[in-house]
Amino acid sequence: MSRVASAIATDRLAVAAADPNLYLDAMQIEYFIVVGLGALAGGFVAGLAGFGTGITAMGIWLYVLPPPVAATLVVVCSASSQVQTLPKIWHAVDRKRVLPFIIPGLIGVPFGTALLSLIDVRTFKIGIGCLLLAYTANTLLLGKRPASNWGGQSADGTIGFFGGVLGGLAGLSGPLPTMWASLRGWSKDQSRAVFQAFNLSILSAALLSHAVSGFMTRELGFAVLTALPFTLLGSWLGVALYSRVSEEKFSRIVLILLGLSGLTLIITNAIA
Repeated sequence: MSRVASAIATDRLAVAAADPNLYLDAMQIEYFIVVGLGALAGGFVAGLAGFGTGITAMGIWLYVLPPPVAATLVVVCSASSQVQTLPKIWHAVDRKRVLPFIIPGLIGVPFGTALLSLIDVRTFKIGIGCLLLAYTANTLLLGKRPASNWGGQSADGTIGFFGGVLGGLAGLSGPLPTMWASLRGWSKDQSRAVFQAFNLSILSAALLSHAVSGFMTRELGFAVLTALPFTLLGSWLGVALYSRVSEEKFSRIVLILLGLSGLTLIITNAIA
């Protein structure tokens, strides 16, 4: 990714030297298209599956946005998409099922943040990517296993805690609860209610953390104004399609997205 970005930067400098005004106009158009396209794609995936804004949009946004701005934009757009689509699955939100994930998850976030200075995050993300690929391949090849209630709410809370740790450490709060929901054998609405409510809680904590850390800049504000309408449009289209997807197709979509997330984590961090 860094080599591609370097080549693009070189081309931009050549255009800027030839015609500065044309360069500025082209940059504004490119910015609008790239940010809008990433937001539309990320919103659609989140609307369809209940997660995936960041893993879909980040690779697109990094072509025109600095990493800190892109990272905070992911949090803003992800949270917006979650809020917009939450009414669709609100009927399936069961406090007794959701809270054992959310409360330990919020406790886990600062632990993950504390680990940032102790762990090579890039290597860690590659490891998570390998785990996601292995889980996806195993499930697709061996088929869906019988539902398991092993561990009850204590096990759910453990998954929630480590999901929060991963969220604080690497912005990866979603994979563990998503995989766990499929192992529990819940319906698509029940599964989505769990990991969407969980992700929204963790994202809200992350958004507060970003604000306290001074990441709410003018540049971010402009990016949000550009991206948010496309995020909401994509999310609306995604949730409309979600209503027409069967239980089996939804499970397969989630598996494929987890696999693609794993592959993206491996590729982007291996060549960074």
